[in-house]
Amino acid sequence: MIYYLGLYLQDAVEVLSFLRLVDSISFRAILGAITSLILTILCGGRVILYFYGRGYRDMPRDYLSSEAVSNQAKTYGGGLIVAAILISVGLWCKLHSLFVLFCVGAIVWFAALGWIDDFLKVRHRSSDRGLSERAKLALQIAFGIGFGAAYITQALPAESAGLATQLYLPFFKNPVLDLSWGYVPFIAFTVTAISNSVNLADGIDGLAIVPTSFVVAVFGVFAYVSSHAEISAFLIFPFMPGVGEVAVICSIVFGACLGFLWFNSYPANVIMGDTGSMALGGLLGTVAILVKQEFLFLIVGGIFVGETLSVVIQEKIGIRWLGRRFFTRSPIHHHYQQRGLADTKIVIRFWIVAGILALCGLATLKIR
Repeated sequence: MIYYLGLYLQDAVEVLSFLRLVDSISFRAILGAITSLILTILCGGRVILYFYGRGYRDMPRDYLSSEAVSNQAKTYGGGLIVAAILISVGLWCKLHSLFVLFCVGAIVWFAALGWIDDFLKVRHRSSDRGLSERAKLALQIAFGIGFGAAYITQALPAESAGLATQLYLPFFKNPVLDLSWGYVPFIAFTVTAISNSVNLADGIDGLAIVPTSFVVAVFGVFAYVSSHAEISAFLIFPFMPGVGEVAVICSIVFGACLGFLWFNSYPANVIMGDTGSMALGGLLGTVAILVKQEFLFLIVGGIFVGETLSVVIQEKIGIRWLGRRFFTRSPIHHHYQQRGLADTKIVIRFWIVAGILALCGLATLKIR
């Protein structure tokens, strides 16, 4: 909205010619982050009190430690992040861009899916009676297939359309493979996997939100590089006009994550729930596709990858196939809780690792 208003006023009113700044990706990215940060902090307290009063609270599982259980009885606040992001995107982004529409579609779809899951848990007063795993996967895959088909047929402008189905790897200058229509199931798998990985990590106060902010910041840098002809040529990246809007959205999400951390830091009185974690995860998966850096997530999102692998090793390989446990609990942050490590120590160590991985991801900008 502000973007379109600025475009109109800079031509209509001579004294307002300075509004040409709205054409700048970096300008809109900075103000978008500030907007989402302020919205989250200003509205967070009221939203938390409202939902807490309505009984919209997390249902702790009985296998957690007494400290963990006391810290789990909080209200769901994922809608706060989603609302701050959507409002800020509406103010600062080019809403006619397909890149923006894809990102907004991912946020809305996965937030709605997460909200249904949270609502069922509250209604049945049990964290085990939300949306079934099969239903979640079906709806996540459905989005991935629809998004993939639209992306490879319509998303990229003519000058970069050949890039749509090509697969890039970190540290490599050129694409390693053209998947053609095989890119659609690859997109569906990527978006589904990343969405669920972020969801699994949301188990202790502040654990998921900071790594998410690191990941989205790194992807924002890559989006900005790919949108700039000279910088992308210098760093040997594919030039994709229009993908700079993804950088603006990443900056907005970064601001919303910091604002949510204001309330989600230990001891938290709000958690993301599936509404927030699945929305952020679905968006991260979509952004990874749009900037052609799907495998970069394995580096910068290493915390989420590790959490997911711990569940696969424990539930699928250990219990189902071998009849034994590798960890006391999974995801792995619950294992550390059961071993007696303080929640704050677990979270801060995960943050440190996430920060190091983000720096490693940024190193791939030049090491190619």
